[in-house]
Order: sequence, then C-alpha cells, then structure tokens
Amino acid sequence: MPKPPAKLVSSSVPAGPRGDPQSAPTAPASAASAASPQAAPDPWQRLREFTRARVAIGRTGHAQTTHAVLAFGLAHAQARDAVHLPLDAQAIDATLREAGLATVHVHSAAQDRHQYLRRPDLGRRLDDESRTKLAPEARTWDVVFVIADGLSALAAQRHAVPLLQAVLARLRQWHVGPVVIARQARVALGDEIGERVRARQVVMLIGERPGLSSPDSLGIYLTYDPRVGRTDAQRNCISNVRPEGLAYAAAADRLVYLLRGAAALGRSGVDLKDDSVAVGATLPGA
Repeated sequence: MPKPPAKLVSSSVPAGPRGDPQSAPTAPASAASAASPQAAPDPWQRLREFTRARVAIGRTGHAQTTHAVLAFGLAHAQARDAVHLPLDAQAIDATLREAGLATVHVHSAAQDRHQYLRRPDLGRRLDDESRTKLAPEARTWDVVFVIADGLSALAAQRHAVPLLQAVLARLRQWHVGPVVIARQARVALGDEIGERVRARQVVMLIGERPGLSSPDSLGIYLTYDPRVGRTDAQRNCISNVRPEGLAYAAAADRLVYLLRGAAALGRSGVDLKDDSVAVGATLPGA
C-alpha cells in the first residue's frame, strides 16, 4: 500500500491577519546605523577645489566609476560643441555699441566652418569684401582689438567684451581703433587687419582650442607692427582667460604691461618678456 505524501513543513514566519506571511523582524534603524561604518572623507576633495583637472577620479575594480565615465563624455561633448558653435557677432556688436565703441565686421577667406577646420591657411587671410571694409585711413591707431571666434566661439562670446572693457579702462590716453569682429578667424588674421588699418599694435582676443576641462578658454595675442608674414615668434600670448583660469583684471594688467613694453622696445615676441608678475605690476591708467 503506497505511503501518503509527507506533509510540508510550514515556515517559521508567523502568518498575518489575512494569512500572508509576515516579514521577519528587523533591527532598529539606530542599531543598523551604528553597525555600518561611516564613509571616510575624501582626502582629494581639498585639491579639487583648486583645479578642474581630473584628480584621483577613483575606480571600480579595474574600471573607472560610472560618474567619471559620464563626466568625461559630457566634457568631450562640450568641447566638440564649442568648436562648431557659431559666433553671435550681432550680440557682441550690440554690447560694444552700447558702451560707445565703433565696430567693423570682417570674415576670413574660409567660407564656412567645415572649410575653416580643413584649411587653416584660409582662416589667416581676409576675404575680398572684408579688405574693402578695412581701407587704410590717414590716421594711425596705437592699438586695434580684434574679437575672433577661433576654435571656441563660446570663449569669445563669454569673455571677450568684459576683458576688453577692463583693458580699455587702463588705456584711456591711447588712440584705440574700431573693434573688429572677425568670423572663421585664425590668430594670423590679425596681422592683415592691423596692417590695413595702420595700427601700431594689434591684439587678437580669440577662442582657444577647447580642452576637456575648459571649453571656453580665451587667448590674447599681441603683435607689434602687424603685417602679413609675421610669425608666432613675433607675438606674445596670454592664455586661459576665464573666471576659472586667469581673471579679467589680471589678464588686463598683463596685456597693458606688454603693450607698453612693446611700444618702448619697438617689437613684440621673444624679445618682449612678461615680467609683470615679478615686478608686482598693477599698472595705473595711461
């Protein structure tokens, strides 16, 4: 005769009012909190307050953390966007005119962004229409400023005007020409601009190549006696102008120091040294 099936052993968890199993009792929250160790403070946090660099990003096993990977992807996308973002020349023009400054719009020989990136040489020369706009005048300017998109229109859009205002406040006795707003421009485009308008010095305020921690870094390039054919050795450069880098006031002090030095020396570039920090130069308004 077959034996009857064995009875199932019931769970030790008591049933609830509706016959459902009740959850196992848990320890009080205070006891659980006391048992788990508190997270140790991050020793690198203090250093990160002073740099945008990726310092001690951490790891999960042999890979980066998800947060670090996503942050890197975002920074890379921002850098690419900065390269392709068009310059809003009309917005810059309106701001400058509200401040009482005359402007001239020019364009390089590069017809569009695609050609600009593939043909750097075209970004160094003016197109025919722009040459007509910059007909030489009888007078000579002490300095002409050029606001250019370069490789980061975002940088020029954000920082060129406030920097220029800080510089002009320190050059009150200088004869400053109209502000030139240049699109699809490389640094050397300033040489032809300065030569055509008879400027003793030209200053390019131009967007620098975006980095993964700085998509909006503005560069300053000063050339004395600008003319087509000048080399990079004949210029002075001040880079990383932005609130997270070199502040507007500090950049303006350095630039004015170099402008005056170039005027006294009669040239710019490798022969003109930036000793403004060493001598503690905060230059008075000229």
